Amino acid sequence: MDIPSLTAFLTVAECNSFSLAAEKLHLTQPAISKRIAALENHLDTQLFDRTGRQINLNEAGRVLLPKARQMLELMKDTRQEVSNLKTQVKGPLAMATSHHIGLRRLPNILREYSQRYPEVKLDIHFVDSEVAYEMLSRGEIELGIITLSPDNPDRFQSHLIWDDPLVFMAAKDHSLSRLQKVSTQQLSVHQAILPGSNTFTYRLVRKLFEEEGLSLQTAMSSNYLETIRMLTSIGLAWTILPASMLDDDLVALKTQCHTPSRKLGYIIHKERTLSNAANAFLGLLNQEAD
Repeated sequence: MDIPSLTAFLTVAECNSFSLAAEKLHLTQPAISKRIAALENHLDTQLFDRTGRQINLNEAGRVLLPKARQMLELMKDTRQEVSNLKTQVKGPLAMATSHHIGLRRLPNILREYSQRYPEVKLDIHFVDSEVAYEMLSRGEIELGIITLSPDNPDRFQSHLIWDDPLVFMAAKDHSLSRLQKVSTQQLSVHQAILPGSNTFTYRLVRKLFEEEGLSLQTAMSSNYLETIRMLTSIGLAWTILPASMLDDDLVALKTQCHTPSRKLGYIIHKERTLSNAANAFLGLLNQEAD
């Protein structure tokens, strides 16, 4: 079983379409069909059920799917180890980061890295921190620079770079801004704008309220912190954001409760070999931590 045929098989399985798979791999549809046919001939069985224009994995295809992923990952790791025998820092570096970290923490690091290693082609994915864990698990990126999960899965190694204290905030004309002290009870009776319920930040806030038996009234949610900040600044609700985002148009609420803090850093997969390009980037991040 050759790599092009396995790649074609995985892409068709993902797209449920020969034509979409061909488009994704920049090939012609006949070329994709030929590779699938070669794989099916090699295994002496069909891998897809073809009913009209519908294409779905059959039982044999479903058995092959995880094995094909493992084989391609093994080949990718083998290539990486061989490539690492060379000392040059060049080639592609795929990473993921959140919009907030990308905008407020990484510009200077990225500038220095690009100046030091001009032969590295950066491929930066701006995604939610939770998505970065999934991308790393699937082998789509080498590292993620994100909000670290409170319960880091065993297969990942995480490293703290920045503490990111959070602050309860509201617009200057919001009723909460006029209070000398704001309790969690008072926060619970006003609407909030927060990141989505699947985010690590939301879980920190929810835990704080649950410890006092209180519920959150969420007016709306967004995973873009800059959007949350804008909506809060016009008085729609209170929010909790990194202290670095506080400015003249918002007031830090003097709360009686403990304010949580996020941990920002990088994650890598314990079982994957990093490229020289990735190790060089981690070197700059570790300098930042020191």
